[in-house]
Amino acid sequence: MIELSNRNLAIEHLLGKKMGTGLRVFLLNDDDSLERLPLAKFERLRRGDRKESLPQYAGKRIRYALVVVEMENRRPVAIIMVQYSYLYFDSKGRIDPVEREKAATLAVNMVPPSRKEGQIGGLINAHHRFAKKHYDRQYTWTPTQEIVESIVTAIFGEHPAVG
Repeated sequence: MIELSNRNLAIEHLLGKKMGTGLRVFLLNDDDSLERLPLAKFERLRRGDRKESLPQYAGKRIRYALVVVEMENRRPVAIIMVQYSYLYFDSKGRIDPVEREKAATLAVNMVPPSRKEGQIGGLINAHHRFAKKHYDRQYTWTPTQEIVESIVTAIFGEHPAVG
């Protein structure tokens, strides 16, 4: 039996294509304009690297879009998924560790309980549902059609290939 990753590599080799996935990170300014953030810088910010900051966002909550793209021959060919979230910055322009911890705690609390824990007596444990609502309200946002179109244009250019 061929592992999926090996199977994909074999298919790519036969087709002469190099396929994979990539990530794009876009910060949204107050006027809904996009600013692409290099993935390496985003990862350093998320890890809390003391040398990395965005001072122009100090003390602010900024919308961002994390876009997973399918790549073929190093070019994006499809958008697989987009996560629309907020980044909270501290007074030095670093990702706020307190907010990051709050978001992580809520994310863990969103995991549904096991069947045994799900019902106590006649009560149903809905803690995870409340945590999800709180997380969505505090840490996610919904884009306008114009923002979606701007992201698509930023990834594929003015005239994305159809096919």
